[in-house]
Amino acid sequence: MNTADQYLKTIYLVQLQEDGPASTGALADALDVSPASANEMVGKLADRGLVEHEKYKGTSLTDEGIERARDALQTYCILERFLANVLDVEEFRDEAGQLEPVIDETVADRLDMLVDREPDCPECFDPEADACKHLVEEMGVEADD
Repeated sequence: MNTADQYLKTIYLVQLQEDGPASTGALADALDVSPASANEMVGKLADRGLVEHEKYKGTSLTDEGIERARDALQTYCILERFLANVLDVEEFRDEAGQLEPVIDETVADRLDMLVDREPDCPECFDPEADACKHLVEEMGVEADD
């Protein structure tokens, strides 16, 4: 997964939470980057046809953007499950976030064979908890503050 995929995943999640276009400020906050950096990447994603950006309204994913965002989210879910269930990593969310940018599709597919991922993935992802809702229930963890 690359930085573009992280942005697409974040736009997807912010759109779900806000039930509409994702503002640049919300993206910057979620990704812990400056609004200028978020705006620059949104421009690049728009040039690739992955998002549509309307000034003062926000950013929305195109059909291709949604597909890539869902793939990125699924990879993140696979990482979380692998870290939590296979390696028993207590801080699996933090670790997944650090590994996310360097995991490619081949590695994600191989990890997926080792985890018991829910069939409703990635719809099971809870943006508030930053984890699969099933994993949150299994692990008894609470949403990030």
